[in-house]
Amino acid sequence: MKVILTQDVPKVGDLGTIQDVRDGFARNFLIPQGLARIATPGMIRQVEERQEAERRRITALEDEMRELAGQIDGIRLEIQARVGEQGRLFGSVTSADIAERLAEITGTEIDRRKVDLEAPIRQVGEVKVPIRLVGRLAPTVTVAVFDPAQPLLTVEAEEDEDEVDEDDVYQVEVEGIEAETDQIAGATEQLVVDAEAEPPAAEDEDEADEEDSA
Repeated sequence: MKVILTQDVPKVGDLGTIQDVRDGFARNFLIPQGLARIATPGMIRQVEERQEAERRRITALEDEMRELAGQIDGIRLEIQARVGEQGRLFGSVTSADIAERLAEITGTEIDRRKVDLEAPIRQVGEVKVPIRLVGRLAPTVTVAVFDPAQPLLTVEAEEDEDEVDEDDVYQVEVEGIEAETDQIAGATEQLVVDAEAEPPAAEDEDEADEEDSA
């Protein structure tokens, strides 16, 4: 049986559409609940005319908003937020926030209901979000949420603080070896100097002995 839905019916169709359903389902549920009416030839013709007019309207809107869709598609929206532990936000980033940022960039007001965000963003990071402007026009933007006071790299740096780079260890070892070598070289030079200084001392002793003998 063909019926015209008078309300949106999940898994059946949207308000004002013509649907072909089982007779029992129509007579025992849809019609008694006021969700649909039997579709007569005259009513079907009216619905089809309205649908055709709606298609023309959407096509015209698509043409008008195509340029805006091109501006939006691929945009990266950077949104600052206060961040707590484990990257969770104090609050959330909503469809309204994204629509507001888009309006600032494009100069065109964007209805927040066109922002296809499944749930408010509560973590730092990047999320791809479609903007369903009209009809088939659904450009995608990248929403990057971050805390300028606590960049993500800071957390990683703190975690790696106890780790020592092998190159640094090698450099320290080389510097230590060079220091020890310098010490040994210095001691050796001192021994040479002392050894060279000893003979004159011996000559002085011989002269002293000769004077005593005289």
